[in-house]
Amino acid sequence: MKKISNKVVKILRAKKLKISFAESCTGGLLASSITSIGGSSKIFTLGMVTYSNQSKINILKVPKKIIAKYGAVSYETCLEMVKNLSKISRTNLSISITGIAGPKGGTKEKPVGLVYIGLKKGNKIVVKKYLFKHKNRNSIQKATVIKALNLILSIFK
Repeated sequence: MKKISNKVVKILRAKKLKISFAESCTGGLLASSITSIGGSSKIFTLGMVTYSNQSKINILKVPKKIIAKYGAVSYETCLEMVKNLSKISRTNLSISITGIAGPKGGTKEKPVGLVYIGLKKGNKIVVKKYLFKHKNRNSIQKATVIKALNLILSIFK
């Protein structure tokens, strides 16, 4: 993970871009992976752990009706999270993460390991859905962070 984080910091520094995160199921692991790299203060602006539905509603301004209709772990919630994070942080890149890391909390429709990652750069928004099967909480969180870092790198290829 350190290698990918290092690459992200290096690219963003070279391009003079700022980044922000709104994390749920990863609990700040993405922000930690970036801030563990020297020089990250030049690119990292804001990291929020909006773990509860209430914090998604109050801080990220995700409409209550979106969470009520689609759930906290959904494409729609992830999209609102990244759009509103971008407004709050005013960074070039914004990343949102919502998912079910387990070991409990999953359903047939939304199993443990279901994660959505949103990325906004300028007017472009991408929300990706992932399903990490047969993994424990810790490995789901780490796998999510690696996917998020790779998603960031993919927009510069």
